[in-house]
Amino acid sequence: MPVDIRELADRTVGYQIHLDAAKAGVGVPGFDWYPYDSLGSFYTLADFLTGERRWLLEMTGDLPVLDLGCGDGHIAFFLESLGCRVHAVDNPRTNFNQMQGVWALKAALDSRVEIVAADLDDEFTLPASRYGVVFLFGVLYHLKNPFRILEWLSRRAQYCLTTTRVTRYSPDRSVDLSGLPVGYLLSEREANDDPTNYWVFTNEGLKRLLERSGWRVADYGNFGETTGSDPVTWQGDERAFCSAERASRLIRDGVAVSGFHPREGFEEWRWTEKQFTVEFSDPPCGADGLLAVEFFLPPMVIERMGGIRLAASVNGWGLAARAYMETGDHTYLAVVPAEALGGRPARVDFALDRAVPPGDKDLRELGIVVSSIRLTPRRPD
Repeated sequence: MPVDIRELADRTVGYQIHLDAAKAGVGVPGFDWYPYDSLGSFYTLADFLTGERRWLLEMTGDLPVLDLGCGDGHIAFFLESLGCRVHAVDNPRTNFNQMQGVWALKAALDSRVEIVAADLDDEFTLPASRYGVVFLFGVLYHLKNPFRILEWLSRRAQYCLTTTRVTRYSPDRSVDLSGLPVGYLLSEREANDDPTNYWVFTNEGLKRLLERSGWRVADYGNFGETTGSDPVTWQGDERAFCSAERASRLIRDGVAVSGFHPREGFEEWRWTEKQFTVEFSDPPCGADGLLAVEFFLPPMVIERMGGIRLAASVNGWGLAARAYMETGDHTYLAVVPAEALGGRPARVDFALDRAVPPGDKDLRELGIVVSSIRLTPRRPD
């Protein structure tokens, strides 16, 4: 069974003890360790992630995880302990101890995490071309050009988990900025007298920044001073946590074969018929897959049909059918056995037990409104 983010958060307690023991084994390091509780962020994630995004390990698929702004690498090493391949990146010039901490812990833990020293405001390269999930914690307000890095990442990662400082008011709290998609540019002396701090966005500004740079905001939460925050004082510190998914085509790495009603020039969502089919050109090979369908069930379908039942098969291999009786957003998830994924391409046939029949005004047969279909490798339990 997929592991919920709450269980992962609980595991960080024991892993923090393991990290502390590794630090103690280093002896007198000659530098100061990063002083903040990086792993505590997993409890924050557990408070606001929803749906399949709570299955963090499933989100990574068989791709590596990227930890940008890794500090001493606590998150990177923890994810490695869960079976992830991790690449950890930071800038020695701005890192708390010039990255001595992350290198010392890598040696103490005998870790295989790949560490990269890079300035995200300059040209840099990474060990991989594609990533399942990128962690971008406490980094955006340290970047001169956050739009650039977010857009760059949207071409290489499927999911982004980020947290950054946000503001609702101007520095003196005389101007309410909360309704505007704007950012405040700090002076070198503001916000902890730290010249590496640059942009503090409003919540609306951060969401627009993510959307304009190629991401779809999925989950969003605020913590800290959530009513009267400002961009400069410690009393007015508010943090936004966000999970975002790369905005891309309706069918990830696949094509619609039949059963979808066209929407010319628009691929964010489409109505289906009672039966619809997709094909994936490069399905998982040699291991189980995970089929995910995100869809909306309109009130009209519930009023006329009372609910629907969705079934699927992959290359003729039948998967579990599930019933949906309420209007709203839903996710169909099914494990696809490796035996069903031998063919190229992989053909996925979907069938609803009922659909709204054609009428006088709308001649279409209407099933569900699909926003995303994915067939990805399934991580072992």
